[in-house]
Amino acid sequence: MQNMKPKLLRRLAAEFLGTAMLLAAIVGSGIMAERLAGGYVAIALLANTIATGAALVALILTLGKISGAHFNPAVTISDALLKGIAWRDAFWYVTVQLFGAIVGVGIANLMFELPVFFASNKIRTGAAQWLSEFVATFGLLAVIWGCSRLHNSAVVPLAVGAYITAAYWFTASTSFANPAVTIARSMSDSFAGIRFSDVPAFIIVQFLGAFAATFLFKWLVPVTSKDAEKIIVNHEQ
Repeated sequence: MQNMKPKLLRRLAAEFLGTAMLLAAIVGSGIMAERLAGGYVAIALLANTIATGAALVALILTLGKISGAHFNPAVTISDALLKGIAWRDAFWYVTVQLFGAIVGVGIANLMFELPVFFASNKIRTGAAQWLSEFVATFGLLAVIWGCSRLHNSAVVPLAVGAYITAAYWFTASTSFANPAVTIARSMSDSFAGIRFSDVPAFIIVQFLGAFAATFLFKWLVPVTSKDAEKIIVNHEQ
């Protein structure tokens, strides 16, 4: 990383910070919600949902102009397929997203006096869960591509936050829609957790959903290669 340009380093720092803060919000709010809900799972889920959606909007608005605010390997690789980000840069994006997600979970666990990392036992498997993750990730990328191409990148933060808030409730999986989030959430045996053995299937269907939406919108709303870098959030190059 010593030979990286300063702009790329800033973008990677933004991706690391954004992903870490997102996971701290997801897992931390899940722990807090479970402790305060008195056994009412619907109330806990509602609290977890609101915190996650709000954090997404705030983080994308804060860091979007620096890195594009992907915070998600499925988004980054889909963007690379459209030539919106160089493959070399995409590799580093995904790397720091994964590390950021893990750090964010560790911080969330520590804030609630739990072990830094402890394996989740929450079972999330089966055809309904896999279909849910395909739909959740397909919808996320559809919202990103549709809003950024048909409207303006400025609306993307609100649209993404609104979609994820809704998807928590209309998908059986509660909408992970993010491979880095999925891996990291296996490291907290809490409300937002997922059993590690269930992670690979989630990641596979997440990428399938992301690619399906990406190629569909490439056909629905074509964009020239010179405009590709402006997709998601127009960030520094």
